[in-house]
Amino acid sequence: MSIGFLRQALKALQKQSRRRTSHRVNQWFKWLSPGLAIKRWMLISLGGVLLAILGLAISVKLTPIFWAMEWVRNFLGVVAGILPHYISGPLVLLGGLLLLLWGQTRTVGSITQVLRPNSEEELIDVLLAHRRLYRGPKIVVIGGGTGLSTLLRGLKTYSANITAIVTVADDGGSSGRLRQEFGVLPPGDIRNCLAALADEEKLLTELFQYRFKAGDGLTGHSFGNLFLTAMTDITGDLERAVAASSKVLAVRGQVLPATLSDVRLWAELDDGRRIEGESSIPKAGGKIVKIGCIPALPPALPAAIKAIKEADYIVVGPGSLYTSLIPNLLVPEIADAIATSTAPSIYICNIMTQPGETDGYTVADHIKAIDTACGERQLFDAVLVHKKSPSEQSLMRYAQQNSHPVFLDRENVTLLGRRIVLANVLYEDETGCVRHNPQKLARVLLRWYSRTNHGK
Repeated sequence: MSIGFLRQALKALQKQSRRRTSHRVNQWFKWLSPGLAIKRWMLISLGGVLLAILGLAISVKLTPIFWAMEWVRNFLGVVAGILPHYISGPLVLLGGLLLLLWGQTRTVGSITQVLRPNSEEELIDVLLAHRRLYRGPKIVVIGGGTGLSTLLRGLKTYSANITAIVTVADDGGSSGRLRQEFGVLPPGDIRNCLAALADEEKLLTELFQYRFKAGDGLTGHSFGNLFLTAMTDITGDLERAVAASSKVLAVRGQVLPATLSDVRLWAELDDGRRIEGESSIPKAGGKIVKIGCIPALPPALPAAIKAIKEADYIVVGPGSLYTSLIPNLLVPEIADAIATSTAPSIYICNIMTQPGETDGYTVADHIKAIDTACGERQLFDAVLVHKKSPSEQSLMRYAQQNSHPVFLDRENVTLLGRRIVLANVLYEDETGCVRHNPQKLARVLLRWYSRTNHGK
């Protein structure tokens, strides 16, 4: 082994040691960050120790304390006699600080090992993240389908005060089968939102999203749907079932059904047909001119209305216009609460048109459809539109399904009294599937919210 190699190895070890020391120092300085409510309790604890010592001294007439202080004074006198005060003083001070640092390091390490035994994250980083998230704005997100869960994955990194209000009009797939067989409200969209907001271990979230591929009666069902159905039966209603599931998954925020009524969608097409059922509407192949639900005026969940009234920020979408977004707004109390709210509100327009629902729709057409469904009221201040067109590969893939990019007709949107927020929030996978990017979308939304608040 050459001397040069040994020198390089030694230098590498020295650098690594310096990095570790620097990291440790940075971690300790984080404990001094304002707002953690740590320093005040440490000072109170120190005050308690001093008072206890003082009480003990008074109780025993100062005798043990006196002799202890005498011993310390004599010891320090000997040290000062051997070393000058300008050397012995700093040495004793340094020794005390090192003991304090060592003791506190071991204490924090022991607490971290108990609270987060398998986590690589430092306890102070967890506390700082907790403080930041729970000081985040109160955000209410309204919608359903994969669009809503996608958005929630991004928003939960900025705030823990999130309320997702989710449609319960789904009657297809696993949710539809459970709805028919057990008479429960469809759990699918709620399950996706719970998984998106989960702060629990990845394995538990994957279990909640697991879909059975075999088994008599199980094929096609997800574990989360079955779990929510069982919890609904045990607790008595979907609201309690969702609350219990949220604790299991350590959900950051809350997920609420828009209503506990058994809602069934209907749509009138331009050719005079009336189609019933959420899953049947896109398959009908006509232009939707009117949409409603049975019962016509479903009561809202009180917790959902409370969340909207207390919201700092309201977001509608993204998602299927007629089968994911508008069903929530067909609950009159929800539409009324949004209309009377003073919080900034924004609608996230879909990137692509949806066959059977929004064929040929522009951005303004999407907005008009929402306004019409809510009694010609403006429920949001701005609309977020993706800036750039998808790739040629994606355009070809979607064109085969008669789906195309939603055209931004600026003048018409402006005439509808909406501000336009343009941003690059697109994500394309290797198959050419177009989705909103959770992180980019959340970043743009929070930036617009911040600018709007500062402009007030």
